[in-house]
Amino acid sequence: MKLQKVAVVSKVGSKESEDAAKIITKKFLAKKSTVFTISPIQVEGAKKVETLEELKKEKLDLVVTLGGDGTTLRVFRYLENDTPILTINVGGNRGILSEITIDEIDDAIEKILKGKFFLDKRSRVVASCAGVEYPPALNEIYICRKNLTKTAEIEIKFQNDTVKQKMDGVIIATPSGSTGHSFSLGGPILHESLNVLIITPVAPVYRLESIVVPDEKIEITSSHDCSIVMDAQVVKSVGYGEPIIIKKYRTPAVFVRLKKRGLRQMSKLGF
Repeated sequence: MKLQKVAVVSKVGSKESEDAAKIITKKFLAKKSTVFTISPIQVEGAKKVETLEELKKEKLDLVVTLGGDGTTLRVFRYLENDTPILTINVGGNRGILSEITIDEIDDAIEKILKGKFFLDKRSRVVASCAGVEYPPALNEIYICRKNLTKTAEIEIKFQNDTVKQKMDGVIIATPSGSTGHSFSLGGPILHESLNVLIITPVAPVYRLESIVVPDEKIEITSSHDCSIVMDAQVVKSVGYGEPIIIKKYRTPAVFVRLKKRGLRQMSKLGF
């Protein structure tokens, strides 16, 4: 892989992550890469931009994230193309999506330059409503009632089938997100490479199990105003009765991996 243009993104508000970002930036500068940093990170020789939004216009070879899973999810949300990401766990909790620690960066850079890596492509999902497409999500999209005193009747359409029941909400998770909120509600853990989605009802009046379906269009309508939550980071409001379309995003999330493993996320969870 050529490392002509590299972006380094740190966890917001973490001094540990910001300090690590400066170290990483200098290492890529030493390899003659053009390196972009996000404010407030500033390193002599690197190009500082104010927001991740500004990186959309750059054709990057690699993005390096330093933080936990939240940082990784945030970066993928802004990457509309399939730019690969090398994830480094710095100051994160479990770092389920991370590939290496900061101590392994020198070896990682050399392996990438020599082509000793592989690309791990993961499905993403995207929600749209009234012709407006929202940011993509790597893990899940959660549709939930806004009025906590009234239980909404939620209609879920997939292919030629329709389910309508009172419930607090519904989660549409990817295989990557199968170890997240869907799992905590009893959903299955899936291999990350599968091209499927998980529909997990949240507190249905009459128990409904999670169901694994092909990654085709899912239409959801709520009898009350609701919120669409992308990866637990971005929230959009939708009025009652407005159909919400959820489908596979046009480009995958791409991770740089240095060694093959089985069920990566299960091993991080201790299974």
